[in-house]
Amino acid sequence: QVRLLESGGGSVQAGGSLRLSCVASESLYSDSCLAWFRQSPGKEREGVARLLAYYGSTDYADSVKGRFTISQDSAKNMLYLQMNSLKPEDSGMYYCAARRGPCLWSPKSVDYWGQGTQVTVSS
Repeated sequence: QVRLLESGGGSVQAGGSLRLSCVASESLYSDSCLAWFRQSPGKEREGVARLLAYYGSTDYADSVKGRFTISQDSAKNMLYLQMNSLKPEDSGMYYCAARRGPCLWSPKSVDYWGQGTQVTVSS
């Protein structure tokens, strides 16, 4: 069972930045899709950014393109999400996620979830 642990959430004003980190209990480098999801109260969990670990290719939700950057440090089993130019609508619980196989946006496709880290952006 892979365990994921997020950190780095917090409160920030609109226009600010945060960097989320996620450490995995084992290497997911060879065959996994790593991703960040978020969920706001009353809304469904949505994919924000994803990374195909072996190739390093990335993909983003339209709402965060140009502002968020997903990256990994495979030697440390770490996944990051750099969030710039934050908006109030970016607020929510952010989850680190992993899936064995190709990247899919559906939360139902995720094999492993972290416990989440809260991001609050005030206007």
